[in-house]
Amino acid sequence: MKNTALCKRLGSAVKYVRRGAVFADIGTDHAYLPIYLLKEGVIDRAILSDINEGPLLSAEQNAMDNGVLSKVELVLTDGAATLDGRGITDVAIFGMGGELIRDIIERAPFLKNAGMRLILQPMTKQTLLCAYLIDAGFSFVGETYTRDAGKFYRTVCVEPQGEEPPENFDEIGFSTTPCEEIEAKIGYLTTRLSSLERAVFGKKSVGADFSEEERRANIIKGELERLKGNKRNDG
Repeated sequence: MKNTALCKRLGSAVKYVRRGAVFADIGTDHAYLPIYLLKEGVIDRAILSDINEGPLLSAEQNAMDNGVLSKVELVLTDGAATLDGRGITDVAIFGMGGELIRDIIERAPFLKNAGMRLILQPMTKQTLLCAYLIDAGFSFVGETYTRDAGKFYRTVCVEPQGEEPPENFDEIGFSTTPCEEIEAKIGYLTTRLSSLERAVFGKKSVGADFSEEERRANIIKGELERLKGNKRNDG
């Protein structure tokens, strides 16, 4: 990486990172996001962590190639618990399942401190993560939907003490706030609906209880109808 371009999936985090933040990228991999933020002057310092040495070596090389190595700290660690005390204010956790993201937050109590900001992009178990965030007292700041390489992603920004969550920001994992990326949001929810409908079919076939999956599917159907109606009215 020797340019400042970001893919849409990673780029969805940028608007939520506060200028001058001490930024931590958990599971940094190639460190594309923090390198971009450093080169654009959004942040002055970044902590890059990963559980494996290979990604950190790649992150180190990329930081060196882009002239920002002096502004990063590389930490070989599992999760975020050992990162306390470094003045971190903004944290990104991308490319992981919702269950793992939940566990990382739970094992690092400082991530729940007032003034902290978490930018999260769960790849799976979105419902589980949203339910945890609400139960743990996090509040909703914003969300972004993107389509990248044929897949749909949802990025959520939360704070331990932020604004009140919108009425429909719940364990289903979406809100009814205005959305600039309406096509991506429709695509994202359609993918989730298909997954829930497959789960309903599978449980029906073996005589298992499918009421929870059906409940969530019906809520998403209602949101899709609302979005498509808004799109027709705007068009």
